[in-house]
Amino acid sequence: MGSEMCIRDRLYGGGVSKERIPASYGGRDISRNTVCMTSCIDNRCTDVYFNLAAEEYLLKKKKDNFFMVWQSAPSVVIGKHQSVRKETDEAYLRANDIALARRFSGGGAVYHDEGNLNLSFIETVERPDFEYYLRQTVDFLETLGIVAYTDKRMGIYVDGRKVSGSAQCIHKNRVMYHCTLLYSTNLQALDAALCGKGGDGDLLPGSRVLRAVPSVRSTVTNISEHLSPVLPLRRFACLLFHFFFEKGDSRIYRFTPGDLKEIERLKAEKYACGEWIYDKAVSVSV
Repeated sequence: MGSEMCIRDRLYGGGVSKERIPASYGGRDISRNTVCMTSCIDNRCTDVYFNLAAEEYLLKKKKDNFFMVWQSAPSVVIGKHQSVRKETDEAYLRANDIALARRFSGGGAVYHDEGNLNLSFIETVERPDFEYYLRQTVDFLETLGIVAYTDKRMGIYVDGRKVSGSAQCIHKNRVMYHCTLLYSTNLQALDAALCGKGGDGDLLPGSRVLRAVPSVRSTVTNISEHLSPVLPLRRFACLLFHFFFEKGDSRIYRFTPGDLKEIERLKAEKYACGEWIYDKAVSVSV
């Protein structure tokens, strides 16, 4: 199948260098400001449990608007309402030291590795407009000369193959939209890791009547295959971060000791717990 592998929808699933970037790439302007983010986080941690906990913490405990770029070491992240057995090959995960995690937003199972970038947009809004964030991500790709388009599932496609998927959630007057960007992901590992048992018999964890939400398979590709010249991942991440940072009243934000303490607590009590991963059965005060 080459680079055309199948991934389960939604493809929701980094360090960013501090190097100086040019105002253009391939003759296109990348300094145009279209999104105002209050606090921009260059999250260098690759612990998937920490990163998922950080998202929930920022959504529920903070009041600022946030934009966060991050990566995780090889891992499979399933949606809140999914079955582990149906979505992933646990034997393959164990044999290849791939972590298994459950996020608190909906959507389908995804594969993360160091070739994949994750974007998290967290804001206080009166009327959620998740397509707004989707459009901004497409705008960024267009600055690199990539012609991308979206679908009703809020995925992003290039030449008929998926490069990004998203999931969303709302907490009171706070919203979170997060998405993946496949840049140079190991697509063979992705396909093998997301090879679950299938079928329609599994119930939603913690329920005796509701069925687990199945993923929808999509043909995927890496963004790097559509760039000429191909950029190193770190360079691509730098361009991405600056595209959103250089807008409005944006500022760099670094986790405080208090932030880290709360995120680590949420990680230990929820995201790294088997009860949450397998049974969605952990109740933690955030």
